[in-house]
Formats: sequence, C-alpha cells, structure tokens
Amino acid sequence: MAAAVEMDGSIMEGGGQILRVTAALSCINGASIRIHKIRAGRSTPGLSWSKGPFFSKQIPQHLSGLELVRDICCGNLEGGTVGSTEVTLIPGKIKSGKHTADPQTAGSVGLLLQVSLPCALYADGPSELCLKGGTNADMAPQIDYTIKVFKPIVEKFGVHFDCDLRMRGYYPKGGGEVVAKVNPVSELSPVTMTERGTITKIYGRSFVAGVLPYKLAKDMATTATRVIRREIKDLYINIQTLQEKDMACGSGNGIIIIAESSTGCIFAGSALGKKGVYADKVGFEAAEMLLRNIRHNGCVDEFLQDQLILFMALANGTSRIRTGPVTLHTQTAIHVAEQLTQAKFTVTKAEDENASNDTYIIECQGVGVTNPHF
Repeated sequence: MAAAVEMDGSIMEGGGQILRVTAALSCINGASIRIHKIRAGRSTPGLSWSKGPFFSKQIPQHLSGLELVRDICCGNLEGGTVGSTEVTLIPGKIKSGKHTADPQTAGSVGLLLQVSLPCALYADGPSELCLKGGTNADMAPQIDYTIKVFKPIVEKFGVHFDCDLRMRGYYPKGGGEVVAKVNPVSELSPVTMTERGTITKIYGRSFVAGVLPYKLAKDMATTATRVIRREIKDLYINIQTLQEKDMACGSGNGIIIIAESSTGCIFAGSALGKKGVYADKVGFEAAEMLLRNIRHNGCVDEFLQDQLILFMALANGTSRIRTGPVTLHTQTAIHVAEQLTQAKFTVTKAEDENASNDTYIIECQGVGVTNPHF
C-alpha cells in the first residue's frame, strides 16, 4: 500500500473544514491520508464533542463525518476516537446505497452533507444519505441555506441531489433528519459566475419552534425588512413568519433572508436566536449580513465561496467565480485542494467598473476527475 499523504490540520483556518475537504478528496482519489494536529486552532483541539448537555453520551460531529466517509468508501479509519489529534483514512471503493450519520446531538446536518455529497457523486449508482442532528445549528450552514442557496448553485457543476427535510432539530438536543438522494456523475463541468446583474428578488423565512412565542418570528422579520429597506427601496421583501410545531424537535428561533439576481446569483444572510438576545437584534444581524454580501458586487456570498472550491478543483476545465473578500475558510480549502489534487487556483482583484476594493475573481484549472463506473 502506498504511504499515506500527510496533512497538517493546524494550518490556516485550523478547524473542521480541513478534515471535511481532506476526507472527501481522499475518498474520491482513493488515496490514503493522515491528518495530524487536528483542529489545533480550536479551544478544544482534536475530534471534539459537539455542543450538548450530556457529554458522556455523545458522538462527536467531526468523528461522525469521518465515519460517514469511511462507510461510503468501504474504507478504514484509524485513530477515530474522541479527543484524537491524528487520524488515518484508508479508502476503498465508493459504494452507492443508503448511508446514515447520527451524531446524537445538534451536530450540523449541513456539515455532514458537505463532507459526504462529493463522495456520493463518484459512486457506482444512486446514494441515499440519511443525516441526523441539528438542521439549524450555530457556526454552520442552516439547512435552508443548503437547499435554497448551495443546491441551485452546485447544480451548475452537474451535481444533482434531492433534499428531503423530514424533521428540524435544534440545539442542544438535535433530533433533526434530512435525507439527501444523490445521483452519480461521470464528471463535473466547470462553472463561470462573473456577472452579478441586479438584485431582483428578496425573500426569507423567520421561524420559532417549540415553546417560543410566535411574536419573536414577527419581530425578527419586521426588523430585517426595515434594515434592508434603508438600502434597497424598490423591491418587495417577502419574509414568511412561521411557528413550527409538528416538524421540529426542541425549541429555537432564527431567520434566513435570500436575495436573487438577474443572472441567477443567490446570496443569504441568516442568524439564530440565543438565550437573552432580543429578536430584533437577530433580525438586524441577518439583514446586515445579506447587505454586506450584496455590496461587494460578487456572484457568491462569503459562505458559499469555500463550499465551491472542492467542486472547482474536481471539474473538467476552468472555473471562474467572482466573490467578495476571500475568507480564511476559502483560502484553507484552496490550500488543501492544491495539496491533494493537481488543480491550480489563482485569486486576483476584479478590475472592472462594477468592482469595489473587495471584489475578487477565483479561477481554477480543475483536474477533471472521472467516475470509473461510467
């Protein structure tokens, strides 16, 4: 067996993203990988626990993601224990069919999908990913973002998957469930997104679940609408307010606001409620986040940037994506993709008349990984 490729988990962003991109590329390339100094940039290094009330009974989120990849590729995972700062993934053949991950906490369903979706694209047939945990968790994409923003954009690469949201789950219990049905690809197509166009539509979802009063949803939506109106005066802003009862496990509140452009670009701002934080502050935070991501005149927001890097690297040809300021998460994803594939990235400042000081073009010459089963 060839020696495992070494990856330093403490570099740059130094968090779970290095694990996710590395594990997915290891699975797809069929190359063993050893990741050391895992999450060294975090206050609790290693494969830490997801946040939750009963630590002794939990399976950590990062380990759940690695175990899911191991199962998808019929591989072996060495060092996969709580607190471990070093793991080795030895991938086998990527297998279609049903795969389940359950951190048994509010560990993010969106992050589990992030690590497993690319792997399932190179299986020998359709896959069903049953992902449990937190659907609207802090420090991770809300499932609404995954479905409304990530999904339509990644489909431009030739990715096709359905996302069935069966139950929402909130911190600290989790209990959410999403089933993603993924079709394999022969190869991914490159994508060019360099024309932002004008914002044509703004809509969203403001919700409360469990024991929280409906008034919170209305307050979040009202504040968000008022903040956006200061800057964008000529569009109808349609933020639905909802009280979730049957389709939610636990209590929570939050808001996601989405903007679409005339050229098919999609942006979002979102925020979750926390104990002691006023609802209008949550609405304000989400609205400001959306406006910030519209102002730079890029084609993707700050949270989609890094999620597209892996697909750009795998695609057969040159992708070009216009962005706002390049995040540390994106820089980290580029570093890992260049280390583990032959993909070449360049980041340059956009110089056209619509560019601001914070507008960039990320270009990638992808490696064109093909599915051996096609």
